[in-house]
Amino acid sequence: MKTRGLLILSSLALAVSLSFAQTGKTDQQTKQEFLKRLVAAAEERSHHAVRYDPAYVRIPYPGGDVPGDTGVCTDEVIRAYRAVGVDLQKEVHEDMEQSFSAYPRRWRWLSAHPDTSIDHRRVPNLMVFFGRKGETLANGQRSEDYAAGELVTWDLGGGVPHIGIVVGQRSAMSGRYMVLHNIGQGPKIEDVLFRWKITGHYRYYGPGL
Repeated sequence: MKTRGLLILSSLALAVSLSFAQTGKTDQQTKQEFLKRLVAAAEERSHHAVRYDPAYVRIPYPGGDVPGDTGVCTDEVIRAYRAVGVDLQKEVHEDMEQSFSAYPRRWRWLSAHPDTSIDHRRVPNLMVFFGRKGETLANGQRSEDYAAGELVTWDLGGGVPHIGIVVGQRSAMSGRYMVLHNIGQGPKIEDVLFRWKITGHYRYYGPGL
């Protein structure tokens, strides 16, 4: 009986172990599939004509957006995620409501309470959000440190922040993955990964993962 009991326990342990292994594999496959869809959505954004406009615009919540032919760097990230079913406006707002003190207060534009029209459109807030809800990766200095679907933030100089999404296209000149971003000329895919000082490097799969 003792031997039989040990065999049953061993079988159960093996089943649990295999279950965890299978779940981990499934989760990883799901995450990779999500990143592929995000990259495709980001690359598709390069076909849109967008006039750079940082003006404050009151927008609906959730699912709100500034006019589609206007926007800034963050709006391209927001639109790419929304195309794959993730509403950063909603996700950022909910996290700020729960943990407002975790978000930067040194910025003169940060009010005393969350604002669903603008909070998700500010790079410093996205940096905090991706760090809290996603994966924070090293700010590596090698092109191999970056992969398609990851988010990168920069300091353009003088504390001016910027953000973009690493896509699956590689530069013919450097061999590096290029970045979908909007720095004033609309959404473009360019070899700008190391053009400015990198301040953040993240991976975010949405609330479900």
